[in-house]
Amino acid sequence: MLWLVIAGIVVGVLVLLLLVMMAIGARLPLAHTAARHVRLPVDRQRVWDTLTDVAGYSSWRPRVKRVEVLGTEPTRWREFGKDGKITFAVEAADPPRRLVTRITDEKLPFGGSWTYDLEPDGDGCVVTVTEHGEVRNLVFRFMSRYVFGHTATIDGFLTALGSHFGHPVGRVE
Repeated sequence: MLWLVIAGIVVGVLVLLLLVMMAIGARLPLAHTAARHVRLPVDRQRVWDTLTDVAGYSSWRPRVKRVEVLGTEPTRWREFGKDGKITFAVEAADPPRRLVTRITDEKLPFGGSWTYDLEPDGDGCVVTVTEHGEVRNLVFRFMSRYVFGHTATIDGFLTALGSHFGHPVGRVE
């Protein structure tokens, strides 16, 4: 009988925690903007070619297991991996300076766009990724803000990009 009381208390605490997370998430803004950058000792054209070769993403992005290219005008693709199944489209491109992509799945608990800016810097370039995101799910919004942060996905992406070019990224800024 004691185990039923303990189980009831545990379930009650978990429900209360979930409700608190939802209440806090409801008070946070739906939209956010986050940006990070790294300097890579790589010509920006090579970086541009890597960013626009969406079919090759699974070869260097650890969170992407495979990519299905859906179209080329504009470029549209679906990534399959650790984050589930996500469909993207290129919204704007100014080679080799700026690329804007957008999540096109409206039913996901998150969405938004990423802008990649490539600036020459001596023998390399500075890659800046700016996320204009939305987190629709209240619990996920709480987690995104207080647990893993709005820049976690950008940091992982830039770290993988640096590794792809044989340049370990120690700190993403």
